[in-house]
Amino acid sequence: MKKTLLFVLILLLTACSKSEKVFDKLPADTVILAFGDSLTYGTNVNEEQSYPSVLEQLSFHPVINSGVAGEISADGLKRLPAVLDEEKPQLLILIHGGNDILRRIPHEQTVANLTAMIAEAKKRNIKVVMLGVPALQLFSAVGLSSLESDPLYQQVAEAENVPIDLTSLPAIISSRELKSDDVHPNAQGYQRLADAVFTLLKNTGAL
Repeated sequence: MKKTLLFVLILLLTACSKSEKVFDKLPADTVILAFGDSLTYGTNVNEEQSYPSVLEQLSFHPVINSGVAGEISADGLKRLPAVLDEEKPQLLILIHGGNDILRRIPHEQTVANLTAMIAEAKKRNIKVVMLGVPALQLFSAVGLSSLESDPLYQQVAEAENVPIDLTSLPAIISSRELKSDDVHPNAQGYQRLADAVFTLLKNTGAL
């Protein structure tokens, strides 16, 4: 019960503190692209339980699931331009870099790759929002020191002026009730993730 109340409080604080209506509302039937790794793909759950599928139901917009399990950000950067050109979304949800953190890839490389992904979207006039991924100590499930993302995500978001949710994924990953293993959410966790993304999009004015 305490964990549930804490999670709700975090979501409320997130909704109240970080979002401004920086986007015009997306036209009806506009495509949203969810781009990332296993957290986007929906590892360990059925396709309809992945966060992009749930978000599609919440938003009434087509949401393309372009998640590749195990992908590092360097490979995501190589893949993204072709996906953007094929799907032609008006909004990109970027949740990437978790495998970089797990593999201890230098932060400078991850920052450069995420920044380049955002640039690919912006040059096509595609709106971008981000979610931060937990720091390594959260993934390890040893002594949770904070419920925040790795600092690199705030660095990228501030530098590129991209709306970001820094607390929702860490809150999910820190809850045993919301995980299927040490790294991935379960169905309830992906539902919470979809709810968090939906709230972010609402608060930015995109929905």
